[in-house]
Amino acid sequence: MSNHPLLKVEISQLSTAERIQLAEDLWDSILDQQNELPLTDAQKQELDRRLENDRQDATVGSTWEEVKQRLGFFQ
Repeated sequence: MSNHPLLKVEISQLSTAERIQLAEDLWDSILDQQNELPLTDAQKQELDRRLENDRQDATVGSTWEEVKQRLGFFQ
């Protein structure tokens, strides 16, 4: 990856904050063009299955707050 002509600096030379910002910028650039990566039929079916499961029983699953607590985030 470091041989890519667009990368002017070795990633390992960046600070942690700079690498996080780079990752966020990269992700944002992907999100801006997400329609270029259509879902496969299998992915669509899986999303539909999960959505239907949620509609049938909204008590199944966890909120984001519950997940963060279970993982020990923000304690």
